[in-house]
Amino acid sequence: MPTIVSVRDLTKTYKSGFSALKSVNLEIEEGEIIALLGPNGAGKTTLISTICGIVRPTSGSVTVGGHDVVRDFRAARELIGLVPQEITLEPFEKVINSVSFSRGLFGKAADPAQVEKVLRQLSLWDKKDSPIQPLSGGMKRRVLIAKALAHQPRVLFLDEPSAGVDVELRKDMWSVVADLKAQGVTIILTTHYIEEAEAIADRVGVINKGEILLVEDKAGLMTRMGQKQLQVDLAGPLTAVPEALRGYALELGPGGRSLTYTYDTRGERTGIVTLLGEMRAAGLQITDLATRQSSLEDIFVGLVRGQA
Repeated sequence: MPTIVSVRDLTKTYKSGFSALKSVNLEIEEGEIIALLGPNGAGKTTLISTICGIVRPTSGSVTVGGHDVVRDFRAARELIGLVPQEITLEPFEKVINSVSFSRGLFGKAADPAQVEKVLRQLSLWDKKDSPIQPLSGGMKRRVLIAKALAHQPRVLFLDEPSAGVDVELRKDMWSVVADLKAQGVTIILTTHYIEEAEAIADRVGVINKGEILLVEDKAGLMTRMGQKQLQVDLAGPLTAVPEALRGYALELGPGGRSLTYTYDTRGERTGIVTLLGEMRAAGLQITDLATRQSSLEDIFVGLVRGQA
């Protein structure tokens, strides 16, 4: 797929000397969903704000659809929809008027059919004449998305889209994002909910201290960096790992009734068969076995701690 957002050697240093972004490079393909993960203060919102032309970079370049966000701001910004983390809406305005107004901000002619389409897509049509103030937090978040989509952008930025939204509405939001992708919209989201990235993203980027640590296909990342754990439940408790098994770096579970063995999924041989044989030879009676694959959260935490 062609590249729609290109970030080259991007830096942002404030007058205080704080470097929010440090030589960031990122290529985003048309029609993909990419999740940017990072702890608070990592630079996620600064990166999005710079791409959207809200924050001026210190050096480097950003293009959206081939348009430089500084030299050709209007053309670049017209391609972008931005859903901010904060809910900033006029509380007494009707939903339909708020969404229609956002379309006009981009110089687009009134198009009631397009506004209706967006509101129906986000399950807001029955709320079109409602003022915004009494809406739930999840509905207000949908209104923000509708406003960002009113001018039919090709790129949608979602900054913490599930913040303050309950689990059920969060999953509804994931469904909305999947529908937008099916229509060809490129989606970049920042999130603290790693299961959100695991559920809907095609690629995952990890940012920390203003630097991109990696950007990789989600499935490939989990295969390349993932580990598995084998938990062996025992018939009787242990006070310590038997001397004969010390070479396996086993972890003794609560109450001494289990042993956990971590192994690399990429290895040609896991050593499990040999381990189980040596456990029996050591007189351990096994009652159950269970395996667990590393999650995206495990990988993310490991990367961030590694840079700490």
